[in-house]
Amino acid sequence: MTRGPSAFNRISIGLGLAFLYAPIVLLVVYSFNSSRAVNVWAGFSTRWYETLFANDQLMAALWMTLRVGALSASIATVLGVLAAIALVRGGFFRGRAVFSGMVYAPLVMPEVITGLSLLLLFVAIGLARGFWTVVLAHATFTLSFVTVAVRARLMTFDRSLEEAAQDLGSPPWRAFFEVTLPNIAPAVAGGWALAFILSLDDLVIASFTSGPGSTTLPMRIYSAVRLGVSPEINAISTLLIGSVAMAIVIYGVVRARKTA
Repeated sequence: MTRGPSAFNRISIGLGLAFLYAPIVLLVVYSFNSSRAVNVWAGFSTRWYETLFANDQLMAALWMTLRVGALSASIATVLGVLAAIALVRGGFFRGRAVFSGMVYAPLVMPEVITGLSLLLLFVAIGLARGFWTVVLAHATFTLSFVTVAVRARLMTFDRSLEEAAQDLGSPPWRAFFEVTLPNIAPAVAGGWALAFILSLDDLVIASFTSGPGSTTLPMRIYSAVRLGVSPEINAISTLLIGSVAMAIVIYGVVRARKTA
């Protein structure tokens, strides 16, 4: 007979979950507060969501963030897949250790150092800071995460499937796209999603590499909360939380149906 968790374990888990999720719950609740004071409940209202969608600055920052995230994640995914293939199938080549270290360096590099380094690079080559510098910076930052995810899947992939396709007359590039890529697609999609989320969350690197007209949502929120938390910030944060929760639910449902 197995015994359930002890009272101490249940209390510890409860306190841990409360510490993690109680602030999020309060943020969601007060996004529906009719009062502008974020710590005084004055009744249920959706006025701040209406005000949010009328706030051109926040909406422009949100749109900029989504564009940067999607484009940088796509670039990082393509480069990350190529880097993973080189590390798994490239065998030994001159500079392999240096190449591997450079690919994985952003994983352990402080974001301040990464942002400052990229800023100095853009200044040195005369590239004006704006939308594309943020995209390139985020692609550089997230490339290593995609490489880790795809490399792990490639290392366990049965290459005999690809070799069988080549034996039947398929060129190597076609065998890769029609056999290997569909099998590693979940890892590629997971790497893209991780890169996209990291781009949405980034504040430090974007602060160094952005310019006029390229303010992202984290930068806009940070500049706003320095003057006091606005109910509009609670509203847009609630929408982001809801979007992430919905994506997780959809992923869980799709995965459950595939395994059923």
